[in-house]
Amino acid sequence: MVAIPIAEAAKKTSKHPAVRQMEKVANELINAQRTGTIASFSNVIRRHADVPDIANFSLGRYRSKLPKSKRSAYYRGVQRFMARYFARNTKRYRVVKATINPTVTESGEDVFVDTKVELQSGATYNVRWRLAKRRGVYKITDVKILVFSLVTQQRALFYKFLSKRDGNVNKLVLALNR
Repeated sequence: MVAIPIAEAAKKTSKHPAVRQMEKVANELINAQRTGTIASFSNVIRRHADVPDIANFSLGRYRSKLPKSKRSAYYRGVQRFMARYFARNTKRYRVVKATINPTVTESGEDVFVDTKVELQSGATYNVRWRLAKRRGVYKITDVKILVFSLVTQQRALFYKFLSKRDGNVNKLVLALNR
């Protein structure tokens, strides 16, 4: 009989904190889709996403044009934009089950958690969540569905909007908060 130290045995059976976080997030997102409202998704995003990080990435080269006085409004607008996206697509992509892979991949400050999502239609697809620790808690910084990064797509949308408006970030802030 081989004795395994208790601490080592506990370590082998305990889940990475990012996995536990994503299990919680997955349940909250499934509940939000049942409601299907912008407010329900916005609450999940506010609690579990690093909205400033996502918003700043989405501005990219236009970030320096965002006045400090407009940051809060911009971040609220980005949160609302993401919530509208999820609420608008919830009926088309009705998730019935999300299986979180207990193994994480770490790269620098990023932790990646893979999830297999099953839709009501029976289709399945893979989702990769990128998280970073913020004030002791893991926060989502990107979601990759199949091979598409949502923050990269959001940046492309914002760039297209801004390029048609001479890079006027104030117009983007107004549009996001409508």
